[in-house]
Amino acid sequence: MSIKIVTDSTADLSPELINRYGINIVPLSVTFGEEVYLDGIDLTPETFLEKVKTSPDFPKTGQANPATFLELYRRLLAEGHEIFFVGISSDLSGTYASACLAAAELGDAPIATVDSRNLSMGIGILALQAAELAEQGFSLSEIVARVTGMTSRIRTSFIVNSLDFLYKGGRLTRTQALVGNVLQIHPRIEVIDGKMSVPEKFRGSKAKANTRLLEWATDNRENIDDNWISVTHCDDHESALQIADQLREMKLARNIVITQAGAVISTHCGPGTVGILYLEKDQN
Repeated sequence: MSIKIVTDSTADLSPELINRYGINIVPLSVTFGEEVYLDGIDLTPETFLEKVKTSPDFPKTGQANPATFLELYRRLLAEGHEIFFVGISSDLSGTYASACLAAAELGDAPIATVDSRNLSMGIGILALQAAELAEQGFSLSEIVARVTGMTSRIRTSFIVNSLDFLYKGGRLTRTQALVGNVLQIHPRIEVIDGKMSVPEKFRGSKAKANTRLLEWATDNRENIDDNWISVTHCDDHESALQIADQLREMKLARNIVITQAGAVISTHCGPGTVGILYLEKDQN
């Protein structure tokens, strides 16, 4: 019985990685006014950005529901698979709860769920690690134990270009956003214990902030696991490419990938965002 890896659309895995490892994606939703779209299915990163420009409504995001998980679980079980799910932090979305409810509905079916305590490729790296462990022949319980142990070692940080999306998403006041944009403030957002925090703010050019993001990661270079590093962006491929090239020159990991933030993650950070995500080495 093979093990299928399932994650949600906020993992921001590229189509190439999804296809390479046969990962199943459960979409969250994005709503513009009365129009509801499925992240990664009805809305690609490109079509999302076009919709933002043309729609009079600011997008809102919604969790995946238990029924969507049930449908996928039943299909995979009917095909003879065991199932491993890792998804967005339960502090950021109800999607993980939906995954657990659907698994409970199926009783003793071989389904395991792990709360990533993270977002974007912080989830994606865990899904990739799980897929590699499955390929190596590890059991479902072994994969659960190993990936659960990794969740506290995922490091995720983003530089936000404009404060407009943080304001429209309700994370900043109008005054904070206006003053911040005038002063060219670029916050560095970090995921800590499943929640987003802002440990640093930079005033000046986006390039300067990107440099600090790279320093944030490479100051810890001796502790970076050498398998996967992701540079994930929303409509800023140039910055992502520059950062990835510098990381590759340092030879910090075998797989240094660039991925695009999907519609859900982009709703909360906005165009021009770029992040670095990696797994720390196990010190035990």
